[in-house]
Amino acid sequence: MKIDIISDTVCPWCLIGKRKLEAALEQRPDLDVDITWHPFQLHPDMPSEGADRKEFTAKKFGSPERAKELYENVANAGSLVGLDFKFSEISRAPNTLNSHRVIRWADSAGLQNEVVEILFRKFFMDGEDLGDVEVLVSAASEAGMDADLVRELLGSDRDMELISKEDTRAREMGVSGVPFFILDNKYALSGAQDSTAFLEVFKKIEAENNDNSETV
Repeated sequence: MKIDIISDTVCPWCLIGKRKLEAALEQRPDLDVDITWHPFQLHPDMPSEGADRKEFTAKKFGSPERAKELYENVANAGSLVGLDFKFSEISRAPNTLNSHRVIRWADSAGLQNEVVEILFRKFFMDGEDLGDVEVLVSAASEAGMDADLVRELLGSDRDMELISKEDTRAREMGVSGVPFFILDNKYALSGAQDSTAFLEVFKKIEAENNDNSETV
């Protein structure tokens, strides 16, 4: 079963959604699943050097108090799936283009899920700046990628245009928020859906596949 996930590396709901998908898959160990991650920049106009996170979130949500309230709600939702978000540790709001390039390259190495998980951890739990090349190289290396090669590629414009095109394509498909899950190129789930939603779609896909095999 093919699962495509459109997400951003600074989206806490994407990590929550990842955990809920994982919970569903744990209940269906019989499924052979191929997961591919695709880019979406929540803040495509973010300067390449990023911005001060407190200032950015206060402006985005209207006030520091409103931002704090919203992130407390996210933290509470995260705790329900075993996540300990440390938003107070994050000082920079990064441009995520380079992090998406690393995720794309990780696909060639068969390490996408590992890199995605490490990037989420570095940002949401460790408060590291995903706009920092060395942070990205460290994440790639931890996952098992060639650190020197990733550093060299990040110093070039390799796949920048491709990532931007993928982001644009997702928006043209109607994706306005992430996470966004596409299962077997047919069913879409938007947002951090509960594991039961995934399990229901798994059953639908299986039923359809069984019907098709019977009519052949």
